[in-house]
Amino acid sequence: MLATYAVRAEQSLGRRHAEPLHPYRNPFQRDRDRLIHARAFRRMEDKTQVFTRRYSDHFRNRLTHTIEVAQISRTIAEQLRLNTDLVEALALAHDLGHPPFGHAGEKALDAAMRGQGGCFDHNLHALRIVEDFELRYPGFRGLNLTFEVREGIIKHSRDYDPAAHPEIAEYLLECRPPLEAQLIDLTDEIAYNTADLDDGYEAKLLKVEQIRSGVRVFDRFYGEVEQQYPRALEKLKFNEALKRLFNLLVTDLIENTAGRVSGAGIETLEDVRRHPARFAAFSAEVEGERAECKQFLYRQLYFSAALAPEKQDAERIIGELFEYWMRCPQKLPPAYREKLSREALPRVVCDYIAGMTDTYILAQHAHMGR
Repeated sequence: MLATYAVRAEQSLGRRHAEPLHPYRNPFQRDRDRLIHARAFRRMEDKTQVFTRRYSDHFRNRLTHTIEVAQISRTIAEQLRLNTDLVEALALAHDLGHPPFGHAGEKALDAAMRGQGGCFDHNLHALRIVEDFELRYPGFRGLNLTFEVREGIIKHSRDYDPAAHPEIAEYLLECRPPLEAQLIDLTDEIAYNTADLDDGYEAKLLKVEQIRSGVRVFDRFYGEVEQQYPRALEKLKFNEALKRLFNLLVTDLIENTAGRVSGAGIETLEDVRRHPARFAAFSAEVEGERAECKQFLYRQLYFSAALAPEKQDAERIIGELFEYWMRCPQKLPPAYREKLSREALPRVVCDYIAGMTDTYILAQHAHMGR
């Protein structure tokens, strides 16, 4: 039984191009399947999350991270009686617009675009992917996803000023997104905060004592585990403490979001959309613990000296390739040269780079100017 304020597939605002209903899949299930079969989805397998394969083949990449976010999102949506098909589609699409080399790549591409009077926003780029870049159907460009999935792609993690973004005015920028979309940014946080502690420990860049001293909630759980399993291997104690942290974040998000919705007397989807603030949130106590964990990761991992050389290389490679194709647009592939009749050169170059995998961009950089 869906909650009264959940999004219902039969009440979808539809697709840009009308299509007959499928005999055994609802519109959001079809969107999920179209995303899974998209080329951009497959490319995430070779896009850095935090660690490159220099450390291990076991670490998360964009694709495995996305699968983890989808699993967490479905679990939470089921407990809140939200539309799990829509939630899953949004989770699978939430990182679709990221460029190669993780956040270092995004930072470099945004800097390059700002030098040309523009910017790079991975949510807006993901919308361009599903609206235009994917070519699979003879009747239209893009994946022709439902309004609700396209809206959630751009609004799941932030609100956009209608005056600053008239190009996406159709997506009800003056309203909050449905709860199904509001969840995604927080399930993303749950996934990468816990996964990055895990991968950082596996990479031997973070030690248990270091995490315990910097993340008090982890220290509390690790102490409990030590008492319960004093003879266990350190790695297994670490895993159990991390599992308990993971469960705390998921349970708190479910309970606090449900309480906020109930306390506000929300009954319909329109009530959710018209509310002045988002409902999906952690409690104040757990939000503080989540923030401490995130700050620890920034301080001890993301900005660590060990990862700095790769981040610097990533920023340099993207910057040099961007400048190269700005100087020599004739060196762009034919499909991108053809786009120059409709779009400005900086945006075309940006689109080309953003779609690359880590492997492909390294090959392009190696052959630059030849």
